[in-house]
Order: sequence, then structure tokens, then C-alpha cells
Amino acid sequence: MSPALGPTALGTRTSATAFAPASVGNVAIGFDILGFSIDAIGDRATVWRTDPEPAGGGVRISAIRGVVTDLPLEAARNTAGRALMSMQQALGLECGLTLQLDKGIPLSSGLGGSAASAVAAVVAANALLAEPRPLLELLKYAVQGEEVASGSVHVDNIAPSLYGGLVLTVGIDHPRVKQIPVPESIRAVVVHPHMFLSTREARAILRRSVEMADFVWQTANLAGFISGCYTSDLDMLRESFEDVVIEPQRAALIPGFGGVRRAALAAGALGCSISGAGPTVFAWCLDSEAQAVRAAMVREFAQHGLDSDHWVSRIEPVGARVLD
Repeated sequence: MSPALGPTALGTRTSATAFAPASVGNVAIGFDILGFSIDAIGDRATVWRTDPEPAGGGVRISAIRGVVTDLPLEAARNTAGRALMSMQQALGLECGLTLQLDKGIPLSSGLGGSAASAVAAVVAANALLAEPRPLLELLKYAVQGEEVASGSVHVDNIAPSLYGGLVLTVGIDHPRVKQIPVPESIRAVVVHPHMFLSTREARAILRRSVEMADFVWQTANLAGFISGCYTSDLDMLRESFEDVVIEPQRAALIPGFGGVRRAALAAGALGCSISGAGPTVFAWCLDSEAQAVRAAMVREFAQHGLDSDHWVSRIEPVGARVLD
């Protein structure tokens, strides 16, 4: 956790509710540094200010509701609770905090559920301060919670959920966050097959070294992808939208992934890959192709006995926000 900065003044509010959107991590070619938000679903957190406990504060989770309910109520073992603990200690908050989570993101879906919970919690708590802290500071608190879920610190889900849109984040201890423009005509198609895939498992299978040829290829694709976003060069996006390092290692964990990817591309997608650690799969396409791409992906998963949830979304720079 971050060292305490000294007591931070509280505002007049005693409670606040915040929404944090789901997110797609990695975006194929940006492992652990690139992500984009999906506003169609997300998590909500309500934080109440309470009287300090004898130990000098404390974070308590009163309830977890929604599509996931069997998460730890012990704050130190919960992503949102751990993020609030980090924030409370760093800011020297002289009060207790009680948290209620309303989960809208399925567990281990590859849609940044743990990140969204942590982000929603710190954004709600931030609304209780007399002078709210900047987003970059909130990101550092939320990252502490993400480590609880995945076993490592990474920001490719935290940053887009907090900032919104397509986000590049460089660095962990001193992160730099950059929102990248996405061509107006682009839509994200996101398909979540009904299966469980542990983030820890999906990270554990990854090799610790990369061949030089693959490193050069992946670097070129990342550079081309970002260039294509800034210049609205759809041909560049199409050519660069290929993960040659991570996706080949994880593809076997998702039944039918190869067929889903081929079906999406045949229906007109610019690219298709695994969302974060999976099992959710996403594609980018033009608005005019979105329904065909979605239908093709859903149909292919069904061929492998998997029902799915699915969304079509703009990629807009609107992240977590206070709701009341």
C-alpha cells in the first residue's frame, strides 16, 4: 500500500454510488498495456462514511449482490476492499468506510470484473472527500486491488474502466496514461461464452520468453495499430490486428476460439482476439458489419455447445462516474 500522506479532509457527503464499466484488456497486441471500456455492462459500488473503529478506521464490506455474490467479504481479500484500504491508508482518512458491491460483470469472464469493482469503489470514496483526488492517483489505489484477483499488478483493465475509451498505460509505479482516439465508424463486438476460465490459470501457462522474430512482429503490429487509430487508417488497423505472442498460447483454453475468430473475419471484422485472459472474445468492425459479426461469433460458439452473452458497443472516452 502507499504511505500515508497525512489526514485528508472529508466533504459533507456521507455516501456515494459509482459505476465503472467493463473493459477489454490487451486488445490483442497490447499485452498488459492496452485496453478499452465497454459501457454496456459494469459494476456499481456504494461507499458510506462511518465512525472510525478503535484501530483507526477500517474498511468493511456489507454486501455483494448481482451476477456474482460469492466473493470474499474480508476487505483485504476483495479487490474493491483492498483498493479502499490502500486509499484510506495513503490519504490518512480518519473515518471508517463501508462498501456494498453490485456486480454486473460475470466472474472470470475476461471483462475486467475485478478491475471495475476496484475502480467503482475508489471513485465512490473519492466523492466523499472535500477535494477529490485526480484520476491518476485513483488508478494507483485501484491497482492494489487488482493484484488480489490476478496475482500480479497490471493496468490494462483498470485504466480503461477509470478513464474510458481506448487507453494506453505505460509504467506501474509511475504510470503514464494516454487515451487513444478510435475511428467513429468502429464498433466493438464482445461475446462472452458461458464457461469459467481463471485469470491466474490463463497467466500461468504463458511462456517467460519470446522469440526475436515474434517480438519484432508484435512490436510492429502494436505500432501500426496505434498509428491506424490516430489516422483512421482502417487498412492499417486490419493488417496490424494480430497477436502473435499471447493469443496462440491461450487459444486452446477457449473451445472453438479458432472458428469464432475465422467467422468474425469472414463476416467483415477488422480483427478478432481474446479479451484479457478470456474466455470472452471481441472483434472490431464497422458499424454496418456489427450485427453480422456478432451473429457469426455467437453461432460459432453455439456449434461448440456454448451459449453466450453478447454486446455491440461504441468505444467512447467515458469511464467510471458517480451516479448520485
